[in-house]
Amino acid sequence: MNVFHCDRCDNVVFFENTHCVHCGCLLAFLPDAGRMASLESAGEGLWRSPRPEGPRETYRLCANYAEQQVCNWAVAASENQRLCLSCRLTRTIPDLTAFDRREAWYRLETAKRRLVYTLMRMGLPVSSKQDDPWRGLAFEFLGDVPGQNASHVLTGHADGVITVNLAEANSAEREQRREQLHEPYRTVLGHLRHESGHYYWDRLIKDSTRLEKFRERFGDEREDYGQALQLYYAQGPSATWPERFVSAYATSHPWEDWAETWAHYLHMTDTLETAAGCGLSIEPDRPGEPVMRRRVMGLGPPAYFDWLMDAWLPLTYVLNNLNRALGQADAYPFVLSAVAIEKLRFVHETVVAAGSTWSPTVGPAAQDAAGMELRC
Repeated sequence: MNVFHCDRCDNVVFFENTHCVHCGCLLAFLPDAGRMASLESAGEGLWRSPRPEGPRETYRLCANYAEQQVCNWAVAASENQRLCLSCRLTRTIPDLTAFDRREAWYRLETAKRRLVYTLMRMGLPVSSKQDDPWRGLAFEFLGDVPGQNASHVLTGHADGVITVNLAEANSAEREQRREQLHEPYRTVLGHLRHESGHYYWDRLIKDSTRLEKFRERFGDEREDYGQALQLYYAQGPSATWPERFVSAYATSHPWEDWAETWAHYLHMTDTLETAAGCGLSIEPDRPGEPVMRRRVMGLGPPAYFDWLMDAWLPLTYVLNNLNRALGQADAYPFVLSAVAIEKLRFVHETVVAAGSTWSPTVGPAAQDAAGMELRC
């Protein structure tokens, strides 16, 4: 995630902001330009950037911004769409008459926009089921149904549709599930990144020339999935799982190994881009402690993966120490083995190949994504 600044007063603004807290101007994220921008009225429900160097395009506020206050993206007027790129991916929203469901919807959409931003930056295909019924992506945000006809929503992916249980947007509920399942890390954004991994396995690995290499790294996905999950939940992971996997759940089946590793890769690249945007470097006084130099890294040549890892380990060292100083659990409760790192390298190479193959239509931020730079 880039670090954004108000283009009127240069005050720092966050990806979720709708107004600059310093000068009060209206803000929106412009997907075609890949930036947060201030807007001024252009009449008849249209908006434009007031800056001479800003986009000359006029925009509409996403309907979920103007009417529902759960979004902060804009839509180019030339697209003739009511919803922004991210909101068009949501096929089913929760029943908003139920208590607290609007807040849950907002949290889920907020996390989804971060996911979509990262996918756009990487140049990965991001199309809705509306635009591409066969290969497009859709999200359904659903709540459990209590009572006599009770039903429970399972978070998961099937045929391009990612379903998320609204309970995951409730911090108390999510923490209870994290404890019950003995997970060190569980967030809404983590769920979306994981499930997007299943979607991109179908798009980038299945029936591709990378399938055999996938099986060499992760195992044979033709293993019975349902039976593998039953065995995992009955017996748990092997005691030696940290030697080969990024998480315990990754041991359950090759598909889950891929999805967990994919999510981990998105954690890494997004966090490193944010650190780079903040101008962070780590130069400890004592020898032998992790050092993170300012350097150019990116998603282009495969060698950049080694630079990414060189920066990642020192950054997590600092993150965990800072969290402990605040009395919080480790921000990064993982240890990566050599085998797990090679799986991450495979994900990186898959993303690089996809980013150079696809021609995204989401603006300069995505079009240069195959060479996205992280300065650390």
